[in-house]
Amino acid sequence: MPDPFHILVAEDEALAALALEDFLSIKGFRVTLAGDGIEALERFAEDPADLLITDLRMPRMDGHALIRAMRERCADLPVLVMTGYLTHDSDLTHERWKPLEILSKPVNPQTIVSTLKRMLEPRQGQPQDA
Repeated sequence: MPDPFHILVAEDEALAALALEDFLSIKGFRVTLAGDGIEALERFAEDPADLLITDLRMPRMDGHALIRAMRERCADLPVLVMTGYLTHDSDLTHERWKPLEILSKPVNPQTIVSTLKRMLEPRQGQPQDA
């Protein structure tokens, strides 16, 4: 049986992060939580993830800076942004950020899972956490 995909979640709202961790774990994903972008980079260095879920507004390092820093480490890391603060002029819609998906909060948990599966599909058959 293949190892589960590893999801790194950068979310400063603790209850939302824990609920997401519980839900994704039940759906068969391995989940690591980080309270902000700096902690997410530390967690990624210790245990690389297959996909990053991030909020945009967080203390110490926001989601935009986190995505830029992650792209320097792993250019093709899929990123799912979940935010209630996205503006239409956001530079995240630019092609250079792909693979990236954006979901507006509040997000239906089933939508999260279907989005993750679609984003991770190209990585099927590849060794996880490589």
